[in-house]
Amino acid sequence: MKQWLETREVLDFLHAARTAGTRAALATVVRVRGSAYRHEGAKLAVAEDGRTAGNVSGGCLEQDVREVALQVIRKGEPELRNYCSSADEIAAWDLGVGCEGQVDVFVEAADARPRERELLDGRRPFVVCTLLDGKRERGNGTRLVVTGDGAEGDLGSADLNRNATTRARALLETGESGIQEIAGRTVFFDVLVPPPQLVVLGAGDDARPLVRFAAEVGFRVVVVDRRPGYLTADRFPAAAALVQSVGDELEDALPLDAECYAVVMNHNFADDQAYVRALLKAPVAYVGMLGPRQRTERILRNLSAEGSTDEGRVYGPVGLDIGTDGAEQVALAVIAEILAVRSGRRARSLRERRAAIHAPTD
Repeated sequence: MKQWLETREVLDFLHAARTAGTRAALATVVRVRGSAYRHEGAKLAVAEDGRTAGNVSGGCLEQDVREVALQVIRKGEPELRNYCSSADEIAAWDLGVGCEGQVDVFVEAADARPRERELLDGRRPFVVCTLLDGKRERGNGTRLVVTGDGAEGDLGSADLNRNATTRARALLETGESGIQEIAGRTVFFDVLVPPPQLVVLGAGDDARPLVRFAAEVGFRVVVVDRRPGYLTADRFPAAAALVQSVGDELEDALPLDAECYAVVMNHNFADDQAYVRALLKAPVAYVGMLGPRQRTERILRNLSAEGSTDEGRVYGPVGLDIGTDGAEQVALAVIAEILAVRSGRRARSLRERRAAIHAPTD
């Protein structure tokens, strides 16, 4: 889910480089076999002066990829690099690839990519289709940007564009990036789906670390409060939006869907009850409630008497039981619980897990 945020940072970097008249290259993880630290779509931008943004590994591949990128900038020709880990788990981790993993990284000269930045701003899902094979002809395109209702760019032929567009729209449904063979050509489909939204209802001081940490994890964070004086960019610089609303107006003030997660932490019983009432009417996936269990149960009893009975999505007291002290630690416990709910996993120590951490890939 961080891919959207990281891609935006990389594209902002490329835009700044282009504005300054600096050439740049873009390295993208296009294939992962086995286990790896990063997955398809991870990106590293490199400017000709050596500055970088993003990453394609745990840190140990970056130096080599950076050197390849500088060569690509000088020569103008793209390059596909394969990095193989050792069968030794410790050596594999030290390499930065992962346990018995293989990673293919495609490095190409890059422009500012304004259309992709526009789509990121608009939170519209899209797919970037990039030719990887060596059959590029001068003057022909190498990139196609596909949305649910349009396509811009060129892969070199009308037939390839048409087939790639059809495949890209199918991949928008699954959200899976990867390499596909299309009309005899090798194409990487970079699928970008907007991140889930965390709605923090309550703009008190204890909400500030939650907003900051959640944004860094990759959520699009919206802060809601009825008090305009609390809703300032200085207090919540990482928030994507600040919304003034009471609970009865929340449905009209903010679209809420199944990709929304909410934490109610207003510290006012009537306000919190009104927010929870609105949230339970919407298809939000998670409703976390800060405060004592008795307080949460009282709110739910009141709402149940009104006919709001869908309490399975309510998590109160909010957060994992990790032993917390202070707003920062509570924020970590809350975010960890939301991530566990989102992934459908029971929160526990990874040393207790016998299955692979990530789904295995061929």
